[in-house]
Amino acid sequence: MDYDKVLAGFSKVEAPAISREELAGRMEGLRAAMRAGGTGWAWLDATSSLAYYAGLSLNPSERLHGALVGSDGSLLYVTPAFERPKLETMIRLPGEIAVWEEDEDPFALIAARARGRVALDPAMAFGFAARMMAVPDLQPVPAGPMIAAQRRIKSAAEIAIIQTAMAASHRVQKAVHDGLRPGISTREVAGFVDAAHLALGLSPVFVAVQFGEATAYPHGVPYAQTLSEGDMVLVDLGGRLHGYHSDITRTYVFGRPTARQRHLWDCERRAQSAAFAAAQPGATCASVDRAARAVLEDEGFGPGHAVPGLPHRTGHGLGLDIHEEPWIVAGNETVLAPGMCFSIEPMLCVYGECGVRLEDIVHMTEAGPRWFCPPSATLDAPFG
Repeated sequence: MDYDKVLAGFSKVEAPAISREELAGRMEGLRAAMRAGGTGWAWLDATSSLAYYAGLSLNPSERLHGALVGSDGSLLYVTPAFERPKLETMIRLPGEIAVWEEDEDPFALIAARARGRVALDPAMAFGFAARMMAVPDLQPVPAGPMIAAQRRIKSAAEIAIIQTAMAASHRVQKAVHDGLRPGISTREVAGFVDAAHLALGLSPVFVAVQFGEATAYPHGVPYAQTLSEGDMVLVDLGGRLHGYHSDITRTYVFGRPTARQRHLWDCERRAQSAAFAAAQPGATCASVDRAARAVLEDEGFGPGHAVPGLPHRTGHGLGLDIHEEPWIVAGNETVLAPGMCFSIEPMLCVYGECGVRLEDIVHMTEAGPRWFCPPSATLDAPFG
């Protein structure tokens, strides 16, 4: 299959963006949590939480830019003065705007408005947090727990966006598989992945393409490879639609698998299946990780995080951040609930030989987990 012909056949996917009404409901949920905790204010920095609550996607920088949320219903956007014209075109929830010039202290704007407990965005830069802690009459507290409690439960609109993005990325994965040829480079494949996401209407976010022994390392190697017959192939990719991420990894053999490659792949597939079966409402994140790890340990891998085996957590949440709560990891007693979206990817690593990672995203329902895309059923037909 020619990658250029594939691109010509792609068209942009569509899904409704998050409505103003849903944003307003999220903001009121945050304020309710603030009032319940006796917190009068919350600072949302230029992070994904600002996008979640206010619908604003700003690029974090060395300049303070964000929103001060009052439990009383107030909303103050704080911005560099030269950014105001752009901000005014982006605002989706009404609020006041306070600007600061380059020779002024932006934290004075917050000091003039807020008193007492202020919950700080968990992703804000440490330097900004330190400055906030120095503001007189403010008592900074972490906003992380109350923000995570909302964000890890996805709405129907969020799930619909993620479903659309995941289906698009699954098409990209299949096109990569169908277009491989001897001698193709990892760079060429990666370039196609980015172009394919753009053609489908997604923003390219990341791509990792690994051949042969390089597949053994979870985050790849710092050099390009070219494809040979019998190589293990690992492709991890994702895009973004309306701010929400897709994330999917496929591993297979280019050519005829050896018995060893087939065994490793089958172990990985069974580990992923065990984790999926364990991911039931009321189960803990840790129990899902244990289920995957137990399959691999029964085959002589590990134990625990030892290699050959599974050296990292089994999964991560997915939404406005590519990695977010809930974390599917040992020790995390967070209980799975409907609306949670997370990956199941218990990678089997054999350093110096190869690795196998099958990564798929699920969303929890009252009846249990549901795949966003069909997982690989067999090594010989990874896309059915």
